[in-house]
Amino acid sequence: MDELLLRGLTPSVLTILVRRGADFAAAEDAVQDALVEAVRVWPDDPPRDPKGWLVTVAWRRFLDATRADAARRRREEVVDGEPEPGPAAAVDDTLQLYFLCAHPSLTPSSAVALTLRAVGGLTTRQIAQAYLVPETTMAQRISRAKRTVSTVRFDQPGDVATVLRVLYLVFNEGYSGDVDLVVEAIRLTRQLAASIDHPEVAGLLALMLLHHARRAARTTPDGSLVPLAEQDRGLWDTRLIAEGVAVLQAALARDRLGEFQAQAAIAALHADAPRAEETDWVQGVEWYDELVGLTDSPVVRLNRAVAVGEADGPRAGLAALAGVDDALPRYAAVEAHLRERDGDLAAAARLYVEAARKAVDLAEHAHLTKQAARLNGLLRGPRNAAEPSP
Repeated sequence: MDELLLRGLTPSVLTILVRRGADFAAAEDAVQDALVEAVRVWPDDPPRDPKGWLVTVAWRRFLDATRADAARRRREEVVDGEPEPGPAAAVDDTLQLYFLCAHPSLTPSSAVALTLRAVGGLTTRQIAQAYLVPETTMAQRISRAKRTVSTVRFDQPGDVATVLRVLYLVFNEGYSGDVDLVVEAIRLTRQLAASIDHPEVAGLLALMLLHHARRAARTTPDGSLVPLAEQDRGLWDTRLIAEGVAVLQAALARDRLGEFQAQAAIAALHADAPRAEETDWVQGVEWYDELVGLTDSPVVRLNRAVAVGEADGPRAGLAALAGVDDALPRYAAVEAHLRERDGDLAAAARLYVEAARKAVDLAEHAHLTKQAARLNGLLRGPRNAAEPSP
């Protein structure tokens, strides 16, 4: 059984049912029933037209459920009855399904869950495992989201920016359970890029590819974080880097710069440098300036301070950092890095300890703690370096 085939067909089948008159929640339930039936039947009797088979079975399940529910009998007046079996139309309405799942009435977490379920074709159990929550909790979240969008007109114009935010959230969730959300986010973004010609969609795809290309070098076998400057660049995936750069260049050539294109351009500068010290930080600051103009995000300003520190020296970086909100989660870590570069090891060590306390991720906490211990060891000198900290 080709699970990727089923997941790839899911959004198109769901969209067809909705267009025929099914509300979103009922259509999604019917499609899930059809997928279960496909898993049971296809290994012994594979269909010639998988999409057409799924549409026919899902539509029958929807009509059966509609007829069985007295409260929905009026719906039978607006459906045309069971369509004749045959090849499914080649039209791909996946784009509108993206817009529906990223509807502004949904919370970000609900929009992500619904996108993974309806567009990604993941099961509730898989999504729950990826988010490390009980399956019943995720089922309730998805159910509420389906009820919310069931009243939304399917022909309403969608907001590409909201869809991209949802996909970016999926990408940033990382990987856990039996579904790699990073790979899934790239798959879904490729699918969106095939459905819509938009430079920011290409920019997000390029950003994902360039970040994912460094995945193998980001951690040691024991799970410890490896900073970008210390990563083994021989482990970077050059194929993904080449693809990401090509996608980005095509997007930038359209002269409609957006934040994901700017972020991807920064990632490309790192990918282009054979060694960390050869990174074009001056150009990086220029891209961060563009990004600040596009978003005015405090996080972007924080990252810009790092780039300024690399391009113009740590004191220039600290001056840039002075205008950033010190309540940001990574503020202490950035200041620690800049203080260490400026030679103030005692202040840097204290700041690394502070940053470790605020870190939510265990690997990041361990990394920052190691940095503090390293600097404290240098401060104590070689004679007492082996002694424990007081």
